[in-house]
Amino acid sequence: MKPPAASHGKPAMPPEATAISPAEAGHNGTSLMDAFDASMPGVSPGVFDEADFRAIAEIAHHEAGIVLPAGKAMLVYSRLAPLVRASNCATFPSYVLRIREDRAERQRAIGALTTCNTGFYRDAPQFDHFAREVRPAFVERLMRGGKVRLWSAGCASGEEPWSLLMTLLGHDVAEGEALSGADLRLLATDIATPAIARARTAIYRTEDLAPLPEPLRRAWTCPQDEDTSMIAPPALPLARFRALNLLGEWPMQWQFDTIFCRHVIRHFDGPAQERLLQRLAHQLEPGGWLYLGLGETVTGPACDILSARADGVFLKNTDATT
Repeated sequence: MKPPAASHGKPAMPPEATAISPAEAGHNGTSLMDAFDASMPGVSPGVFDEADFRAIAEIAHHEAGIVLPAGKAMLVYSRLAPLVRASNCATFPSYVLRIREDRAERQRAIGALTTCNTGFYRDAPQFDHFAREVRPAFVERLMRGGKVRLWSAGCASGEEPWSLLMTLLGHDVAEGEALSGADLRLLATDIATPAIARARTAIYRTEDLAPLPEPLRRAWTCPQDEDTSMIAPPALPLARFRALNLLGEWPMQWQFDTIFCRHVIRHFDGPAQERLLQRLAHQLEPGGWLYLGLGETVTGPACDILSARADGVFLKNTDATT
């Protein structure tokens, strides 16, 4: 059954940024200007000031639901300064005007702001849980001719979805190759198109593979040269990488057996978190698994159909109708 679409429309880009409340700024009454100044030591107001930050924060919240408190001003400056230079805009105010009018440039800016730390086998206890509690049933289903559908939502540059696929394929290469020929597919999405482009290459620094368990690394990665390695060929056709804004419309017409959406919801405000969690829950098959980040939890209506099973791991009730 197709899950319900997002219930909130996106209005046209506002011509001017509106005020951010102290609560949104996250400083318990401290003025936005004071918080901004404290977070930007050494940066001249003539280069990047509170008005620039305020405008960018409003655009990011409108476009992708991201909350940027004033303490993130230095992050905003460091992430966007290269784009300001590359776009031939002389100043941040000029760049703000550019991203208001140019959708492609706006998407580049949002992608730069949402780039986050990632890595192979990050939050290892969750991959261990998947291998122990979820994988056996999936292997049995695939070997019997059934299908398994996985989704890595907010996949960044691909380390998470490739780790998930390797974990499902397992350390036995013969069994993994048999599974790769079954009806197994993984969708990996992110709002940042440069991250998606890198994920599609499936090539990484060999040193970045170190967190993977050695049997998985040996089975499913291949050295390219002295510095880089590639995901092994049998795994490559199983993954599809697509750009997707999680707060926009979702084109998927099917439900998933497992969804990884880790370290994503923390970027949104409370109402947006609850809406996203509800949509993720509806996108799961009954009995499907939702993995959030370690320490992240489910709030709002999704609590009615998801139950906690481990740190950041939730199971959809088998009697759920959607």
